[in-house]
Amino acid sequence: MGRDDHQQAAPRHVRAAVLTISDTRTPDNDTSGDYLRHQLTAGGHQLSGSALVKDDATLIRPAILRLMAEAQVLITSGGTGITGRDVTIPVVESLITKPMPGFGELFRMLSYQEVRGAAMLSRAVGGLAGHTLIFALPGSLNAVQTAWEGLLRDELGHLVYEMTRHGQH
Repeated sequence: MGRDDHQQAAPRHVRAAVLTISDTRTPDNDTSGDYLRHQLTAGGHQLSGSALVKDDATLIRPAILRLMAEAQVLITSGGTGITGRDVTIPVVESLITKPMPGFGELFRMLSYQEVRGAAMLSRAVGGLAGHTLIFALPGSLNAVQTAWEGLLRDELGHLVYEMTRHGQH
């Protein structure tokens, strides 16, 4: 089967969850999480869960595991930088069983076109964690929009198809 065949066989709608990781965001100002939830539901996907937690590994890990239980795809935003409080990436990487380095590489390529060299500060990652695809994005709305529009929106169904077609789910 070629790519077009895979696209046709791919589900049109997936079960997805959103996790915002931030010490400063609240439900009232979670613009990145709001954007992702809106885009997912507007695209016909099922929002299986959503949460907002502080940038603390002891809070992030259980939130991810809880959301993964019902989601085929989990998108996180926040905590991907290089400051001492940015601990999302080590937590996500500890759960990924099959990394997708191309996701981070392509995200940084797209980001470079917008923010030039500052794109190197992003440690965005993606991969398969058990039966869930996880994509960890920076917290800025611009970065989330870049990842959604440039990488995830048109590939979610195909990604889930690839994850499930050989009994991996």
